[in-house]
Amino acid sequence: RLLSTASFVAEEERRARANDREYNEKFQYASNCIKTSKYNILTFLPVNLFEQFQEVANTYFLFLLILQLIPQVSSLSWFTTIVPLVLVLAITAVKDATDDYFRHKSDDQVNNRQSQVLIDGSLQQEQWMNVRVGDIIKLENNQFVAADLLLLSSSEPHGLCYIETAELDGETNMKVRQAIPVTSELGDISRLAKFDGEVVCEPPNNKLDKFSGTLHWKGSKFPLSNQNTLLRGCVLRNTEWCFGLVVFAGPDTKLMQNSGRTKFKRTSIDRLMNTLVLWIFGFLVCMGVILAIGNAIWEHEVGTRFQVYLPWDEAVDSAFFSGFLSFWSYIIILNTVVPISLYVSVEVIRLGHSYFINWDRKMFCAKRQTPAEARTTTLNEELGQVEYVFSDKTGTLTQNIMVFNKCSISGRSYGRAAAGPPLREPVCFLHRCGRAAGGWAWSAGRPVG
Repeated sequence: RLLSTASFVAEEERRARANDREYNEKFQYASNCIKTSKYNILTFLPVNLFEQFQEVANTYFLFLLILQLIPQVSSLSWFTTIVPLVLVLAITAVKDATDDYFRHKSDDQVNNRQSQVLIDGSLQQEQWMNVRVGDIIKLENNQFVAADLLLLSSSEPHGLCYIETAELDGETNMKVRQAIPVTSELGDISRLAKFDGEVVCEPPNNKLDKFSGTLHWKGSKFPLSNQNTLLRGCVLRNTEWCFGLVVFAGPDTKLMQNSGRTKFKRTSIDRLMNTLVLWIFGFLVCMGVILAIGNAIWEHEVGTRFQVYLPWDEAVDSAFFSGFLSFWSYIIILNTVVPISLYVSVEVIRLGHSYFINWDRKMFCAKRQTPAEARTTTLNEELGQVEYVFSDKTGTLTQNIMVFNKCSISGRSYGRAAAGPPLREPVCFLHRCGRAAGGWAWSAGRPVG
């Protein structure tokens, strides 16, 4: 468990008591507020600069700027380097800030969704961010699940309910969940308000298909499994309503445990450009070494004869040291061979490409009136570089849509298929998996489910 002390230890088990916020708050569980953004006002500048200086070119020009501040080796004004460097950093920072702004908007939209929470014996509208572990939530048909819940009861017989888990595992078919028998009869508000069962279960983890725990209620223990839970990100389908007890909230939910921390992602083009810049920098160093050796030889063989007319600087006392200083001077003079403008060009192209994605009419979903949306401008070019697609079945890549064709019940034909000879026996032309699949199943001439 989380201990309410200054230092926290790893959570070994989760305890959540229904309708008792005071008891649950002493464990200091995470709230249901999520955060997928990378920056805030205070951390944006240092974190973004740290990420940008992971680019080889930016680090190189920062090093070059430091060299230009040394009078003995500086042959150009430091303005010639700091202006393009600041321009590149500023353009990239504006783009990153824009992307993160939309992440903040998306987080606010999710955190401010409304949910019906049982508080003081009545259902009250609460924002998702205010939902706490131990709260009882009412879900209605086609609503998203606000947190990881233990299913208590539903409008269906035997506490059944149907969910769609497309946002978790990509599967569009319905899955069945069932409340344990002892709580399946808690369908009215008054009985749920008196429910004081306590759940003892495993700590937060990212295993979507595993859950183990125990419900302690009325002096008895009832085992819990994954079939009794509704995970955040699921959608309630074909079920009028259901009630659930919040077990994991916010960053502790399995959905957020699988998403991980937002990272600074690099594309293959970024890695290629960094490699090219390193090769160019190596070429620049070679030129500087050759010119520095030439300078040292000239100073040793010829330059000493002109000491009266071309004296060395005060700090220079040998031809070798003169060549060493000349090496850094040539690095500064020839710095333009490293293409810092290449990074700006790539960022502008990515920004424009993201708008083309948003404007593409061929990627517009007319059924849902939803256009394509580029959520980030740093990974666009990766879309065209997919080499392998692994799929367990065709339904993952296509649509699992089954159309009723024709059936016969007691010798009478039903359906819009082409007319044919009358069928003497009940025949099942189409079998669907109960209401979970959005239809009916026929067996021995009678509807089932």
